[in-house]
Amino acid sequence: MWRLYQFPLCPFSRKVRLLLSEKGVGYELWRENPWDASDEFWALNPAGRTPVLYDPERRLALSDSRAICEYFEETVDKAPMINGTASNRAEIRRLVALFDENFFGDVTMPLLHERMKKRLVLRQPPDSRILREAMKLAHGHLDYIDWLIDNRTWLAGATMSLADLAAAAQISVADYLGGIDWAGHEQTRGWYSVFKSRPSFRPLLSERMEVIQPPRHYAELDV
Repeated sequence: MWRLYQFPLCPFSRKVRLLLSEKGVGYELWRENPWDASDEFWALNPAGRTPVLYDPERRLALSDSRAICEYFEETVDKAPMINGTASNRAEIRRLVALFDENFFGDVTMPLLHERMKKRLVLRQPPDSRILREAMKLAHGHLDYIDWLIDNRTWLAGATMSLADLAAAAQISVADYLGGIDWAGHEQTRGWYSVFKSRPSFRPLLSERMEVIQPPRHYAELDV
């Protein structure tokens, strides 16, 4: 069986977990903290970043969330997540890059640094200025998702795609860390509530990071 090296608040690991669950691919979770990676993990991925998917029987290691998702798109027919015409597939990949790079850089990464790494590793208080800026930028990203939902059934078009998985993974981590203000974002909140109710998403909502607890609304399906 596949081993997924990850940690609970890694949004890229969450994206891969959602994809594997939607496609019905079995896997085991292996905890790997980014600040304390083992020699075994570094051997699998010299970049030292989660997620890494490893099949010990075949000695096959896959790293980078986009590469992992593309691998299963090519090898598992069930629940295609990069589908449609060439232009549809290009749009899905554009949005995945937007969430993986822009949303992560603007919102998720600073929240993880200030509210997770500083607390668990550096033993420092968070910088309130950085937190305010991350939440301000989150509003801009949610405004864009609101627009997408106003014009499409799902983020990239008529069907759920990897773009939805990528966005939900980033939002779920930011929401866990208290970085999402849902006021004024009814479209995104409605889309996210539907996503949270999917069987693939429920295990993510039940997990907790030691010491760091999410807001009360985090696991509620209607928020």
